[in-house]
Amino acid sequence: MVFSTFSMGFRGDFMTESEFQRDLIEELKQLFPGVLVYKNETKQGLPDLTVLYQNHWALLECKKSRAASHQPNQDYYVNRADEMSFARFIFPENKQEVLDELQQTFGVKG
Repeated sequence: MVFSTFSMGFRGDFMTESEFQRDLIEELKQLFPGVLVYKNETKQGLPDLTVLYQNHWALLECKKSRAASHQPNQDYYVNRADEMSFARFIFPENKQEVLDELQQTFGVKG
């Protein structure tokens, strides 16, 4: 079984959500120079990250895996924000797909 460096933790086991989120923020900064990434306060259901780039914005809800449970209201906030701009649940298994979509939404060639 093959895992990317973003799927594995430092000890060789799967990453925690906070490790995944930290690495994702660094990758966003590399993909979108000058991006602002804010960690949102813990309000029940509000996505973890707000991403501001030029005249675009996105909300990302980080999960440690596709199978991780959703908290109350998370689906509502992600779906509602996606109707307005861009929002996704992001986890190691779909990270590249979401980043590709984000680049397209932000008008950046990958």
